[in-house]
Amino acid sequence: MDITDRVAVITGAGSGIGRALAVRMIDRGARHVVATDLDAANAEETAAMIGAKATGRALDVSDESAIEALVADVEANIGGIDIFVSNAGYGQSGGLELSTEDWQKMMTVHTWSHLSAARAVIPGMISRGGGYLLSTASAAGLLTQIDSGPYAVSKHAAVAFAEWVSINYAEQGVGASVLCPQAVKTNIMENALKRSGAELPSEEERAKRRNSNQASQDGVLEPEDVADACISAIIDERFLVLPHPEVETYFQRKANDYDRWLNGMRRFKAKLKGG
Repeated sequence: MDITDRVAVITGAGSGIGRALAVRMIDRGARHVVATDLDAANAEETAAMIGAKATGRALDVSDESAIEALVADVEANIGGIDIFVSNAGYGQSGGLELSTEDWQKMMTVHTWSHLSAARAVIPGMISRGGGYLLSTASAAGLLTQIDSGPYAVSKHAAVAFAEWVSINYAEQGVGASVLCPQAVKTNIMENALKRSGAELPSEEERAKRRNSNQASQDGVLEPEDVADACISAIIDERFLVLPHPEVETYFQRKANDYDRWLNGMRRFKAKLKGG
């Protein structure tokens, strides 16, 4: 899909990958980018970095009616949405000890928000001849996330939903890509800590976490590099966006011998814990 003269909406664009994507979209000729974020000030900061071709809006992606209202407003006042990027997300460690509400919240942000966006934009895209959806999942959506059950499950669901969209709407001109990176330099964990009221870690503690972090083993990418990979995938209409090429190898190993892969992940877990 050609990005030139397109209108794009990006959620979670107040920082990190979302902000980098907003900048790159304009660099590649987009007509206008609507940068949204749960934090209105961060969204407006992203828009201010870009200038007149960007607008910053507050958006809680867990609120389907808010997504519908945003889409209606953008299409009425800026133009038909050609590209919708469902990028908002957050991190939370834990598993069975987490409440059902915690699991449901992560599903809402990481999966149901993609459904809400698709419902809101796909009919208009079809009526205008086509469009594109890019959703941010994670390598955890193809593999797993050892230290977070709800993150692993919600990201798997995000990949599955993107697959379903791609299969069912390609013939009507709507493309889909799903981003599945490993570690990227973002403030996703810090944002989660701020929401919970917990104390932010020291730089020493951050370094220790990076060294023992499952996603960091193959390097930590800059958001701009990930954004470039996304832009390339949209232009080429390629489904999987894998900024860390190692993920494809791991995914193939998983598919070729599931039990062997599970045993390998158990050993990897023990290694991360120093066992």
